[in-house]
Amino acid sequence: MKVQLLGAARTVTGSCYMIEACGARFCVDCGMHQGNKAIEERNRASVYDAGHIDFMLITHAHMDHSGLIPRMVREGFSKPVYCTKATRDLLELMLLDSAHIQEMEAAAAARKYSRRGLKNPPAALYTTENAQKAALLLRPVEYHQTLEPCPGVKCTYYDAGHILGSGFLRLEITEDGKSTSLIFSGDIGRPNALIVRDPETPPPADYVFMESTYGDRNHKNESISGDELAEAIAYSYGKREKVIIPAFAVERTQEILYCLHNLYQQGRLPADMPVFVDSPLAIRATEVFKKNRELFDQDATALLARGSDPFELPNLRYTLSATESQSLNSMTGPAVIISASGMCNAGRIKHHLRHNIWKPGASIVFVGYQGVGTPGRKLVEKAKKITLFGEDIDVAARIFTIGGFSGHAGQSQLVDWVTPLARGGSQILLVHGEEKAQNTLAELLKSQLGAQVQIPAYLEELTFSGKVVTENVTHEAAGHPRVDWDFLSAELERKWAIFKDKLATVDQRPWVEQTELRDQMENMDYYMTRLISRM
Repeated sequence: MKVQLLGAARTVTGSCYMIEACGARFCVDCGMHQGNKAIEERNRASVYDAGHIDFMLITHAHMDHSGLIPRMVREGFSKPVYCTKATRDLLELMLLDSAHIQEMEAAAAARKYSRRGLKNPPAALYTTENAQKAALLLRPVEYHQTLEPCPGVKCTYYDAGHILGSGFLRLEITEDGKSTSLIFSGDIGRPNALIVRDPETPPPADYVFMESTYGDRNHKNESISGDELAEAIAYSYGKREKVIIPAFAVERTQEILYCLHNLYQQGRLPADMPVFVDSPLAIRATEVFKKNRELFDQDATALLARGSDPFELPNLRYTLSATESQSLNSMTGPAVIISASGMCNAGRIKHHLRHNIWKPGASIVFVGYQGVGTPGRKLVEKAKKITLFGEDIDVAARIFTIGGFSGHAGQSQLVDWVTPLARGGSQILLVHGEEKAQNTLAELLKSQLGAQVQIPAYLEELTFSGKVVTENVTHEAAGHPRVDWDFLSAELERKWAIFKDKLATVDQRPWVEQTELRDQMENMDYYMTRLISRM
């Protein structure tokens, strides 16, 4: 049996494990890579070989675990995609929404190329038609129901407590008379989170592929998340400005609505402060939540039993159309605007930031993980400027980061989850985390639990024979192509020499032309200064 990591290895997005066993080739998760340009180029990599995938097992509906399914369909995949019922309900919406974004971004790129006289703009990663076909492949599976998608491979879903319908998987693979049990954690939720049930205790396994997003820290002040949100609201309400909340459409938006519902009941959400959910996907996803109430935790179930809807507010308004969304940016007065995407790298949230982030009285409230290279990560790390739609904008709004809304377990919660496995002799492979977080968690697991821990790399292949890893093959050059700094700096020096030669006669040009050249040089100086400041 062979397992290759096609994503979420020493980084957080793009989860995909390609497995070859029992004569079948299948993957656990098929997620989209999100981050800077180099990371997102992995979405178009040829390593997936979509036409030769026999089935998929999806842990949950977030795009970094499922967002490449339509791309696989586009390239010839047509086999079953197994997931929980709630995951299926959410994916039917989310894959279509993702396809719409792909098509819009491709159309925008085509217009930009045309304006510049360029040819061959990048095509959409996939289309709405691909997403519709992908949705037809989804096959619901119940928690604790053992599925045998092919002879020799058994799979069981357990509640991961991350989002509605999320699961971690236990695979039992029997090949050549030898059995290997593996757990793929997906994303592990926080105990006592709003709405969803707590993560289940994992059953024994030989190997555990475990997420490590927050492996180096705990969430601060989880019990006062509502107080922190109330503080942001009071701050901007007092200054007659807006509270902008970048939130993932699934789970996080619903948790924020739940929290705002509680604040309203406590009198801490001003009655004249409207709340807008500005994400068509989030609006539709909320309906899916209402359809799957049997998955709610005890507190949410009790609230419903009392006749109170945790997702409703007297001053709640939904904006489905682009026109309605745009009108929010010309509206005066305080408001709460919940909009996607959660990392600020696509969608309507970028427009709301553009219109509010430079205002001293506004609040930007982050309620989830921000990937490396995303605008949200830069703001959380206290960037003084941010580039939106090609324009550098000063950051004057107050930035709030509320860890208590995170859908991911913090460090101590991860340790609690994996403790029975580590003490039972499971070997731990840390995935879905940045290197610093993974290294910190690895040392903690070794020192506290005596665990055997590995941190596999992108594209690494592990060959198993029963309970033993017989071979590790890394593909460092392909996974992390070397940046040729010598070539880049030599090119810069070559062009600077040409510039210096031309500069000798530039004062003979007309004055207006000289000022235009000066403006361009000042732009170069500005961007060089920014580059140096980041090095």
